[in-house]
Amino acid sequence: MSRRRISREQLVSAVKKLVLQASFELEPPVLRLLKQAARREKSRNGRLALQMILENIRLARAKKLPLCQDTGLSVFFVELGRELVLDFDLLAAINQGLRQASSEGFLRCSLADPLTRRNTGDNTPAIVHLSLAGGNRLQMRLLLKGGGAENKSVVRMLGPGEGLEGIKRTVIDAVVNAGGQACPPLFVGLGIGGDLEVCALLAKRALARSPGARSRERSLARLEHELLVELNQLGIGPVGLGGSCTCLSVQAEKAPGHIASLAVAVNLQCWAHRFAEVRI
Repeated sequence: MSRRRISREQLVSAVKKLVLQASFELEPPVLRLLKQAARREKSRNGRLALQMILENIRLARAKKLPLCQDTGLSVFFVELGRELVLDFDLLAAINQGLRQASSEGFLRCSLADPLTRRNTGDNTPAIVHLSLAGGNRLQMRLLLKGGGAENKSVVRMLGPGEGLEGIKRTVIDAVVNAGGQACPPLFVGLGIGGDLEVCALLAKRALARSPGARSRERSLARLEHELLVELNQLGIGPVGLGGSCTCLSVQAEKAPGHIASLAVAVNLQCWAHRFAEVRI
């Protein structure tokens, strides 16, 4: 395969468009799940909340306005083809595109120093996870993570004997503890195995998959289905007002871990599951 080159300007433009797209419009799989939830929700308050959510989505798309005042933290998963030539600083270009999108899209600045609480003023720096792939293309997946749902995410280092039931209990406890504060109906990313940081990254990668898509691993697909059923029996409902639609999708990833531990991470995403992807 021939080597290819992309310019800094191409990448900056692609990042800007990606951030604005994710900020203003939900992808079709997310919208489809929300519409299905609105049709099957049994609670009157829950149906009303979902109708308001769908109207909010329509207005944001039509008027090119942020779906939520919490414009979120930008998390990029970047796959870089080995035959692709870059003669510029990739991270600096991503942050430049994010900076331009934040200004042009009037996105609230949501990043601050953890100690001084001084705002960075332009939604940078982005969080970037970089991996190498075959070919001569660059693929970017973007997750915009709001603080309400992210704050209710958890990592637990279980003992291996806690097994499948321990994993399920961790997920259910996280959703119960979140209640309405994570803005349900939720999308749940579940990471199993690895170590402290790997399981958290797996949970976030799971959220970056197309919503509603079952794992190709049979055991994970079964776990995803069982958890979805159990979470929707909790009665938390849309925005915590009660109902049968607490969760829209559970998606899991796993990795081998130490024989003495069972790492589990639960990464929550609110109903405004803002993600998008692009290939260059």
